[in-house]
Amino acid sequence: MAEQLTTGGGEFDPCRYRLRLRDCLLGAQMLFVAFGALVLVPLLTGLNSNVALFTAGVGTLLFQLVTRGRVPIFLASSFAFIAPIIYGVETWGMPRTMGALVFSGLLYVFISLLIRWRGMGLILRLLPPIVTGPVIMVIGLVLAPTAVKMALGQSGPAMPQATAMSISMVSLAVTVAVSLLGRGMLRLVPILCGIAAGLVMAEIMGVTSWEAVGKSPWLALPAFSLPEFSWEPLLFIIPVTLAPVIEHFGDIIAISSVTGKDYLRDPGVKNTMLGDGIATMAACLLGGPPNTTYSEVTGAVTLTRAFNPAVMTWAALCAILLSMVAKVGAFLSCIPAPVMGGIMILLFGAIMVVGLNTLVRAGQDLLRPRNMVIVALIIIFGVGGMQVSIGGFKLAGIGLAAVTGVVLNLLLPQDDPQG
Repeated sequence: MAEQLTTGGGEFDPCRYRLRLRDCLLGAQMLFVAFGALVLVPLLTGLNSNVALFTAGVGTLLFQLVTRGRVPIFLASSFAFIAPIIYGVETWGMPRTMGALVFSGLLYVFISLLIRWRGMGLILRLLPPIVTGPVIMVIGLVLAPTAVKMALGQSGPAMPQATAMSISMVSLAVTVAVSLLGRGMLRLVPILCGIAAGLVMAEIMGVTSWEAVGKSPWLALPAFSLPEFSWEPLLFIIPVTLAPVIEHFGDIIAISSVTGKDYLRDPGVKNTMLGDGIATMAACLLGGPPNTTYSEVTGAVTLTRAFNPAVMTWAALCAILLSMVAKVGAFLSCIPAPVMGGIMILLFGAIMVVGLNTLVRAGQDLLRPRNMVIVALIIIFGVGGMQVSIGGFKLAGIGLAAVTGVVLNLLLPQDDPQG
């Protein structure tokens, strides 16, 4: 690091130091954005939150290693596996469920090899903009109720709605103001500014409690656990993996749209999928939830215009460090939900706009019968609560929207553009 901060003559270079400091702050901001969703999965499934932080950091670093550090993506706990993990733990126990989840990562690897063999043409035929655009929109729209509930104080410890709204709207207003009016370094950290303002407002309203910080130790290693392998949970978990696999393509297209770079070709989905699979396998081997590319962070990248992948390296390192510092983790867990809710409203909305922009840039007439059917059913199936159940396998939300789009795109005949 010292060599990186010096000039060719060995002298200290303050410009490079400021660049590193800026990237570190942006990385911390990205972790703040991902933190709520990151720890929500282990809280709901019974997994260890500190392990989830650690495996998110390690998974992101592995992803960057495989993709040669070219994609500004952060990997963390996948929502698609919440219900399967809960069912698996109740039926087969935690170790055997985690063993099955290791193989879900292996499926990612297999798909990456398939792409390497057949090329991107297969993926582009399966996932054209008329499919990926609405699916990205569904990601933002499906996440929207979570943000609104947090903003209204309906997530976490109960508080009056008026109090929650006061806090969340301060967070939102400051985030918007800094992103639009901020200058220099300040403009790069609107989310941290929003969080700070929300915390100040929460303290004024008297809804913060720091008791957990005082009781927690300074340092504590994450409680890692080892998986066990069995066929029964494996056959149950593997089909569920289809949903986050398809979501992965949408996320890569989304971040490509945001940055203006074609990550489908460089480093290629064959490598991004491989990185996601290796990250998921590593996470589950240590007792953490499966990883996925985080749409929340893509929204933050859209807002901050921080396109440097090194920012995600800092976010990953911050996650690993936080997993070992119990008091920092306790402090983050004490942030009232409305503080993050106000910011999440903006970020999830940004994701939806990215999907809309994908459709606009494709330049297709959405009133053509074929296009109208595909877009309409993707959005309504994804947002409306439609579910498809086959035995113990359930497909809904983002996963169902993605599968619906792929199937319709393959089955519906091309209509006459002159008709």
